[in-house]
Formats: sequence, C-alpha cells, structure tokens
Amino acid sequence: MAEQDRQIADVIAEERPQLRNFIRRRVPNESDVEDLLQEVFCELVEAHRLLQPIDYVTGWLFRVARNRITDLFRKKKPELFSDQALKNEEGELLQVEDLLPSPDAGPEALYLRGVLLDELELALDELPAEQRQVFVAHELEGRSFKELAAETGVNVNTLLSRKRYAVLHLRERLESIHEEFLRK
Repeated sequence: MAEQDRQIADVIAEERPQLRNFIRRRVPNESDVEDLLQEVFCELVEAHRLLQPIDYVTGWLFRVARNRITDLFRKKKPELFSDQALKNEEGELLQVEDLLPSPDAGPEALYLRGVLLDELELALDELPAEQRQVFVAHELEGRSFKELAAETGVNVNTLLSRKRYAVLHLRERLESIHEEFLRK
C-alpha cells in the first residue's frame, strides 16, 4: 500500500503543473481551477485503489479534466449582466442612463458622464463583433435569446456563451474606472 501511495504522489507531483495550466486556460475562476484539479486527482486515486488499469496516465488525467470542465460549465447558470444590475427604491432596474451622473449636475458631473460613456463605448468596441452584437441586442435593446436565435440562426447556447464572454470582458475592462469613481 505504501508503494502505491508513493506512485500516486509521484504522478500527482509530476502532472500537477501541466494539468493546472490546462484547466486554468479553460476556467476563469481560480478556485474552480483548484477544485477541478482536486477532483481529477481524487478520481486518479479512486481508480488506482479500485485497480482500474490506466495505460497512459497523462492522457487519462487530461481526459478526466476535460470532462470535469464540461460538467462545471453545464452546472453553472449563465452569468447575466442584468443579474448584476442595480435597482432603485421601487425595485425597478436602473438603466445605464440612471447610473451616469446627470448632465445637469454641473461641469464635473458632465465630465464624469462623458468619461464613463467613452469608456463604455471603447470597451464595447474591443469586443469581437459577435459578442458585441449579442450583448447590445440582449442588454441594451432588451431582445430575448430565443428571438436572436430565430433571427440569426445561431444556437441559443452559443449566444449565451458569446454574451458571457462579453460580460466578463466588460467587467474586467470597466473595473478600474468603476474603482476610480468610487474613490471620488
């Protein structure tokens, strides 16, 4: 048993860096990366304990990792930009216009408004066309994914994926400007 444990420990030590990088390139959340890595190695230990033959350990580990990544994305609910939306006192969703400083609030507010709109426009322009189109259609025009799928012939899951990537980019891109305005 001690020899088996040593063999497993050697495999884990040898394969961990490459496997972590493989998962990290596909999964944005670092805690999910670590969880998946642990799951893969737990499966290795379980297979070894049950004496399941594994001819090519590295290939087996990457196949299990790929399957766990797929499972993770199937379980996760798509991250909607509107889930992060702010609501006013009456519980109504605030529009982009509501989040910007009023143009009537003086020169500083007008300047900040311009900066925010410029940054948002630049961030949207950085997106690939397909992501930008889905994001604008769903979030700004209020169109449904079902409607967009019927119109474009693109699968709803593909549209959801494109929007998810757009949201992740916009959050990352606009986070610094958001932090700057919080300090003011």
